[in-house]
Amino acid sequence: MSMRIGIIGTRGIPNRHGGFEQFVECVAPVLVERGHEVFVYNSSLHPYQENEWKGVTIIHKNDPEDKLGTAGQFIYDLNCILDSRKRNYDIILQLGYTSSSIWSFLYPKKSVLVTNMDGLEWKRSKYSRPVRTFLKSAERWAALNSDYLIADSKGIQTYLWEKYKKPSEFIAYGATLIETSNVVVLQQYNLEPYKYNMLIARMEPENNIEVIIRGHIKAAHKVPLLVVGGLNNQFGRQLKEKYSSDSIIFPGAVYDLSTLDSLRFYSNLYFHGHSVGGTNPSLLEAMSSNALIVANDNIFNRSVLEEDAFYFTNETDVASVLDMQLKKENHAQMLQNNREKILQHYSWTKIIDKLELFLSDSFKRESHL
Repeated sequence: MSMRIGIIGTRGIPNRHGGFEQFVECVAPVLVERGHEVFVYNSSLHPYQENEWKGVTIIHKNDPEDKLGTAGQFIYDLNCILDSRKRNYDIILQLGYTSSSIWSFLYPKKSVLVTNMDGLEWKRSKYSRPVRTFLKSAERWAALNSDYLIADSKGIQTYLWEKYKKPSEFIAYGATLIETSNVVVLQQYNLEPYKYNMLIARMEPENNIEVIIRGHIKAAHKVPLLVVGGLNNQFGRQLKEKYSSDSIIFPGAVYDLSTLDSLRFYSNLYFHGHSVGGTNPSLLEAMSSNALIVANDNIFNRSVLEEDAFYFTNETDVASVLDMQLKKENHAQMLQNNREKILQHYSWTKIIDKLELFLSDSFKRESHL
């Protein structure tokens, strides 16, 4: 059955920002190919200004974040939600709730509202105590005011049931196995194959970037660390100013997927410090790129990686792992196990199949009430 689907809650596609944007970039065009009408809201600040992308209708809405800061996100979300009231969507897929759930009462009543609840936003250390208090309320509003919920990790699914007694559908992010790589990419970073470590993350404290950097500095066994991520916030600029050296390299954000895939493929160790979200897209991409992963020890990362990774909780752990002088070539089974997980649980085809079925079932269920 064909559906008319509006997707709200991202900065827009093609992806220039983060996980939800990457999710929509991969999912929306396939849903169009399968016969659905798909509309994605794009921030007016997004560099892509066309009205269509790979068959997806792009709706541009004013986003004053560049003038108002965080408050601008609330206005952007309001503009998107008000527009949705005149589009006659069967389904509205809301990705996240941080600045949109405050407007929950404005969503069109005839559309089925499905919300992907993301991670535990109120735990993010970048937020002040009043903001965290607000985010706890926003999470509650989204959980209780949505018709159906999606959890992108088993940990979040359990949390939503225990906290709100509300069921959710487990639908993670997806990834594509990387079969080719380009060693020439390393030249622009002055790196040699398997003789450097790396991480990819937004420059935020809860991603444990500074812990990983300090662990590298503390280790007796010195290996260059490539720190990939945008440097346009205060924390990122401070990290670069404090730690940039010949062995701690800050190239800034890299959006070209083939470049990122090659960097991951030829790294020796890939550090994943994310501690707050659900199933993180960059973790799945690392697994699909044959990366040997050292991850922050938490329920979200362990539920994906299980025993096929090394773990850390502090800079001493990072230094200890480095001083083990692990070689990627000696852990082929770990790498293969993670690639099998992508095939079995996180391939984009399986994720999109599951999402399409859940949206369709949700719409049919509401239509018959």
